[in-house]
Amino acid sequence: MPETLFLKEKQRVLKVSELARAINQLLEGSVPLLWVRGEISNLVKASSGHWYFALKDEQAQVRCVMFRQKSILQDHVLENGVQVEVLASASLYEARGDFQLIVEQLRPAGLGALYEQFARLKQKLEQEGLFASERKRPLPRFPKRIGIITSIQAAALRDVLSTLKKRLPSVPVVFYPAPVQGAGSAEKIVQAIEIANSREECSVLILCRGGGSIEDLWTFNEEIVARAIAASMIPIISGIGHETDFTIADFVADERAPTPTAAAQRVVPDRLALLQGLRDMSQHLMRPMRNRLRHAIQTLDFLQRRIVHPAEQLQSKLQQIDQLQQRMQRNFEHVLQEKQWRQESLMRRLSSAGHDYHRLSDRQNHLQERLLQGMRIHQRQRLERLIALNQHLDLLNPERVLARGYSLVQDENGHLVSDAKSLNLGADVNIVFGKGWARARVQDKGD
Repeated sequence: MPETLFLKEKQRVLKVSELARAINQLLEGSVPLLWVRGEISNLVKASSGHWYFALKDEQAQVRCVMFRQKSILQDHVLENGVQVEVLASASLYEARGDFQLIVEQLRPAGLGALYEQFARLKQKLEQEGLFASERKRPLPRFPKRIGIITSIQAAALRDVLSTLKKRLPSVPVVFYPAPVQGAGSAEKIVQAIEIANSREECSVLILCRGGGSIEDLWTFNEEIVARAIAASMIPIISGIGHETDFTIADFVADERAPTPTAAAQRVVPDRLALLQGLRDMSQHLMRPMRNRLRHAIQTLDFLQRRIVHPAEQLQSKLQQIDQLQQRMQRNFEHVLQEKQWRQESLMRRLSSAGHDYHRLSDRQNHLQERLLQGMRIHQRQRLERLIALNQHLDLLNPERVLARGYSLVQDENGHLVSDAKSLNLGADVNIVFGKGWARARVQDKGD
C-alpha cells in the first residue's frame, strides 16, 4: 500500500516512477466509480478508436480518455462545447504524471434526470399491475384489419407497410396519424388510440417509431401514453426504436417487438408460409386417401378373382357330393369286412377251446380246494400267534406287578422316582398302588 511505503520508508529517496505508481494506486483504491458533469473541450478522436478530451466547468478542468471498446458503443454526437455526463474512475497517467479520468459511459447532460424519471414511472406502473402478463391479450392470428399509429413522415411507416404488403397484402390497413416526438405528441398518440377504439374497425394496432436517442423516444415514456395503451380494448403491439431500446410503452403493450418491421411480421402471417403449410396439409391428407384407394383397388381385384359363376359352383358341389358318396361306400365296405374277419376269428377260437373245457373245469375245481385249504391253515397260524402275543403282553403289564403288592413313586412333576437321592426332604410325592393312590411327604431317606 502507498501508505505503508510512505510511513516505513520516509528516509529513502523515491524514484519518480515509484512515486507516480504509488499515487496512482492511492487514487484507484480510494476514489470510486462516479458520474462527473462538464463541457467537452480539446476533443481528439484518434485513429486507434480512443477518444481524448478535457472535461471542464467555470473553475476547473480534467483530462479524460475513453478507450475504443467503450467509444464504439456510443451513438451520441460528441463534439467540443457539448455538455455531457461521464461515468469514470480516477487515475494517474504515470508517463506524464497527469491526473485523468478513464471514462466507462458517456451521455448528454440532463439524461440522468430522464433515467430517474423513467425508473420512477416504471416502478409505479409495475406496482399497479400494468405490466402483468395476466392482463395482456394475445394478438389475433388472422386480423381482419390492421391499425398503424405513427407519424406520416416516419421512415418506419414505409418499412411496416412494405412488410405487411409482402407478407399478406389482402389485409386492409388503417392509418391513424400522430406525431411521435416533440411537444404535444403524447396527447396526439393518446387521441389516436382512443379514435381507433371508438371506431372498432381494427383487430390489432401497431404503435411504431424508428430509432433515436432517449429524448427522441421520450413520448413513449409518458404516463398518459402508457395508461391509454393499457385501457385500449384493441390489442396493441409496440415496435419502437431498435432492439436495445426500451420504453414504458413496450412494457404496457400486449406484445413488444424489437423493431417496427418485426412488429409488422408479428401481426400477420407470411402468405408464402401459409401457402406452403396448406400444400403440406394437402399432401398429408392426400397420402392416406391414396393409400386407402390403392388398398380398395387391390381388395376389389382379389374379390373379382374369387367370384365364380353359379353353374361352376353347382358343378363343383356335385363333384364334392360324388366324392363323399364314394368315400362313405368305401368306409362302409371296409368296416363290414373287418367285422366279418373278427367274427370268423372268434368262431375259430371258440371251436378250438371246446375240446379242453372238461379238463380246464376239473383243474379249476382242484385249484379252488387248494386255495381254501391254504387259507384255513394260514388263518389258524395267525390266531395262535395272536394268542401268544397277548399272553406275553399280559405278563409285562405293570398293573399285574402292582397287584402283587408293589407300588410306583412319582415326584411333584409326575416323573417316576427310581433313586432316593433325587428327592429332597419335605418334598411331596405320589404313590400309585395296584388299586388307588396316595400322597406322602419325605421325612427321611437313605442310600
